[in-house]
Amino acid sequence: MNVLENKVPPPIVALLIGAVMWGVARLSPLPEGESPLRVAISSGLACLGILVVVLGMLAFRRAKTTINPVNINAASSIVTSGVYRYTRNPMYVGLTVALVGWAVHIAVPFVLVGPVVFMLFITRFQIIPEERVLTSKFGEEYRKYREQVRRWL
Repeated sequence: MNVLENKVPPPIVALLIGAVMWGVARLSPLPEGESPLRVAISSGLACLGILVVVLGMLAFRRAKTTINPVNINAASSIVTSGVYRYTRNPMYVGLTVALVGWAVHIAVPFVLVGPVVFMLFITRFQIIPEERVLTSKFGEEYRKYREQVRRWL
């Protein structure tokens, strides 16, 4: 399965999983009508997720390092400021939160599996390979960062 490592950009993975969640929901009985509370919660989660993604991207831009998750070897520095003080992977956390928002909007309980599948896939095929490269490239500096900041939250 190493063939999938760093091959599919995480936003594409999130979109595919979101589409599958929608497809599964269409096969399930849908809730009656729109609940204003559900719409507010789902919209809030989606906006929060997108905000976290954008903050992660901006931190990478400020550090003048690549945001391309498929080409980790191009990383020129370790970003530890901003949202990277709380999670080593804010862009993936943000995509996960957005998928949770999508699941709340769909309102079919089974689709909550989607964000979990996203986290498992991204951990195995994106984060672990990234960590190998960053450890090899930045050594002790990255090891210390890993000790101080969690992978997810």
